[in-house]
Amino acid sequence: MKRPPKDSAESASIIGRRALIIGGAQFAVAGALAMRMRSMQIEQADQYRLLAEENRINIRLLPPARGLIHDRNGILLAGNEQNYRIVMIREDAGDVEAVIKKLRTLVLLDDADVERALEEMKRRSAFVPVTLAERLTWDDIARVTVNAPALPGVVPEVGLSRIYPRGSDFAHVVGYVGPVSDYDLSRLDDKDPLLQIPKFQIGKTGVENKLERTLRGSAGTKRIEVNALGRVMRELDREEGIPGSDVQLTIDADLQTYVEARLDGESAGAVVIDLETGDLRALASAPTFDPNLFVRGISVKDWNELNENIYRPLAAKAVQGSYPPGSTFKIVTALAAIEEGVLDPEETIYCRGYTEVSGTRFHCWKPSGHGNVDLHESLKQSCDCYYYEVGQRVGIDKIAEMARKLGLGVRHDLPLSAVSEGLAPDKAWKASVRGEDWRIGDTVNASIGQGYVLSSPLQLAVMTARVATGRNIVPRLIKTIDGVEQPIEGNESLELNENTLRRLRSALDAVSNHSRGTAYRSRILASEMRLGGKTGTSQVRRITAEERARGVTRNEDLPWERRDHALFVGFAPVENPRYAVSVVVEHGGGGSTAAAPIARDILLQALYEGTPPLEAYPSDVRGRISEQQQRIRNHVAPGSIPFVNRA
Repeated sequence: MKRPPKDSAESASIIGRRALIIGGAQFAVAGALAMRMRSMQIEQADQYRLLAEENRINIRLLPPARGLIHDRNGILLAGNEQNYRIVMIREDAGDVEAVIKKLRTLVLLDDADVERALEEMKRRSAFVPVTLAERLTWDDIARVTVNAPALPGVVPEVGLSRIYPRGSDFAHVVGYVGPVSDYDLSRLDDKDPLLQIPKFQIGKTGVENKLERTLRGSAGTKRIEVNALGRVMRELDREEGIPGSDVQLTIDADLQTYVEARLDGESAGAVVIDLETGDLRALASAPTFDPNLFVRGISVKDWNELNENIYRPLAAKAVQGSYPPGSTFKIVTALAAIEEGVLDPEETIYCRGYTEVSGTRFHCWKPSGHGNVDLHESLKQSCDCYYYEVGQRVGIDKIAEMARKLGLGVRHDLPLSAVSEGLAPDKAWKASVRGEDWRIGDTVNASIGQGYVLSSPLQLAVMTARVATGRNIVPRLIKTIDGVEQPIEGNESLELNENTLRRLRSALDAVSNHSRGTAYRSRILASEMRLGGKTGTSQVRRITAEERARGVTRNEDLPWERRDHALFVGFAPVENPRYAVSVVVEHGGGGSTAAAPIARDILLQALYEGTPPLEAYPSDVRGRISEQQQRIRNHVAPGSIPFVNRA
C-alpha cells in the first residue's frame, strides 16, 4: 500500500536529523583524535622521542630542609650545613663493582663505607640511591661531575646535614639526629617515603626525636632525563619540598652554658624554672657529650668512652634520673600533715637522735639530737626525728597525695626522651607492685624522702616552684613553633592554705639565711636576692648497727659509687620569687656542701642575667668565686662552627 506523502516527508526529516547527529559525532571523534595526534606528534614529541629511543624519565625525592631549633633569644641550637656526597643507583650502574673501581681513581673511598653501601644495595630496591661517600670536598665533587659519562649510576649531590653549633651544652635537651635504621623502620608507624632513603637523618633523642614530624617537613620531587645506560642527561623540572617547622625552646642558651660549666667535673643534674610562666630556663646534665659525633658517625673509640664512663654522660639526668629526694621531701610531709590537721606548726617534738618504731631505731643525722623543735626549726636544721613522728601521724596515703599535687610521682609532659615518672608510693602501690602490705617502717623512711620514694631534678624543681608560688606551675620547654606561641598550661591556684605556705617559705628562708641553717654557707648577701631552700642528702647504702657503734664512715672515705647523693632545692628572691632551682649531685656527699653552692651560683646567674657581682657572695668565698667565674668564662661553647640555615 502506498504511503501518504505526509508520512514520507516526516520519515525523511527524521532520517536527516539522525544523519546529522551521527555525522557530527563522527566529526567530533575524528577531531579529538586529530587534536590528540597533533599533541603527541608536535607538542609532546620530545618526550615520546626520549621514550622511543629507550630513554626514560626518573622521578626522585628531594629531602626537605630540616627545621631549625633556637633558644628563647633566637640563638641557633640546631642548624643545617652543606654536605657534598656521592650516591649510586644500582639499576642505572649495571656493573656496580666496575663503576666503583673507576670512581676510586677519582675519590678516596673508605673500604668500610663501600662494604656497607654494597650491603645496603642488596637490601634496597634497585632504583633507590645509596650513599657511597659524604662530607667530600668541592674538588672531589668537581672531578666526579666532569667524569660523569664514564660513571653510570653515580650521582654527585649537595644536601644538608645537621649541625649543633653549641656542641655539648644542649646534647641532652636538643638531642641529635642519625641515619634511619631498620630498627627505626620496624618501630615507626610512619609511611613517609623519605624514610626509605638510605642515610636519611631522623631524630634519635631529645627534641629532635619527639618533634620529628614537625621538624622533618615534606619531600619534594625532581624529574630527570636518564638514558639507557643510566646516565643523567638533564634535569627536566623540580618541585621543592616543604621545609620542617622551626622550633624555639624556652631554654636560655647563655644560662644553660653556665650551668653546664658549673656542673663540670660532677655527675649531676640541674633545672631552673621560671615561676611566672613555667618556662624551663636551664635543663642540664653532667657530664655531657658532643652530639655532632653521632651525626657524622661516631667511632668505636668515642662510643666506648661514652658508654663505659661511670658518670654516664649519655643519661639525661635532669629528667631521666630517679633519686631518693632525701630531706627535700620533708616539705611534702610537713605540708600534708598541716593540711590534714594533724600537725600544729607551733607544736614541738623532741629529738634525742633517734626514734624507735616497732623495735627498730630510725636515726637522725645528728647523733646527739636537736632537742625540742617546731616546724620552723625542723626545716632549718633538717631534723629527721620530727618527720618520723609527723609521717606516722598523717600516714603514707596523704603524703603521697600531697607529693603528686606538688608534681612528684607524676610524669611531666615534655618532648624529651625517657622523662621519669618518679615514685610517690602508697599502700595500693606496694600491694599491686610488691604484693606486700605497707608497713609503718615504710612510712617512717618515706617521711624523710628515703625508702621507695623517687624523684627527678625536674620534679623537684616543679615541687619547689609550686611551694614558692602556691600555683600549679607546669613546666614548658617549647616556646614557639614557626613563630606561633605555645600555650602556657596550669598556673591556677593549688588551693593550699596561704598561711601554711608562708610558714614554709619562712622556714626555707632560714635554711639559707640563719646561722644555724643547713645551707647558711651558701646564702646570698644581696638582700633583694635572698635565697630560700632546702638541703637534702639521700643514702645509697645501708648503715649497719656495727658501723654506727664504731662511727659512721665519712663519705669522702668511701668509694665514689657508695657515697650519698647530694640535693638542694631553692627559690629566689624570697619576697618575690622569680626562679626555682633543683640540683642533684650523684654521690656528692652532703647537700649543704655539694649541691647548695651550685644552686646558689646558678640562681645568681639567672637573677643577674649574667655574671653576678662578688658582693652578692659571703666575703669568705669571694676569692674562690672569682677564680670560678674566670674558669667558667673560659668555658667556650663551639659556637663558631659554620652552618647554613636553608642552603
